[in-house]
Amino acid sequence: MQDLWVSVCSLQDITPGTGVCALVGGRQVALFCCRQTQAFYAIDNFDPIGGASVLSRGIMGSIAGEPVVASPLYKHYFNLNTGRCIQTPEHQLNTYPVRICGTEVQIGINS
Repeated sequence: MQDLWVSVCSLQDITPGTGVCALVGGRQVALFCCRQTQAFYAIDNFDPIGGASVLSRGIMGSIAGEPVVASPLYKHYFNLNTGRCIQTPEHQLNTYPVRICGTEVQIGINS
């Protein structure tokens, strides 16, 4: 399957070190911009441990050099590259490719 690219915001709409939530293909997706590298990451916004769509409000950081977000509910860490929970690896989030097209941030979804 090929990715369908959906514009979710402009580069000016997301502050490095924070996350935003976007509705993409009927799913809530959490989009993050790393303060140090300016890299973008996209994962499911739903926290399977806390049972709520809150990950876009989590705190970004890194563990062993890997970018993570801490859920604002129970502080579980999710790897932004893999979507896997650090403390309970059986909890796995979907990850999505991100690209910059001009001044737009786009998220790829399967078409």
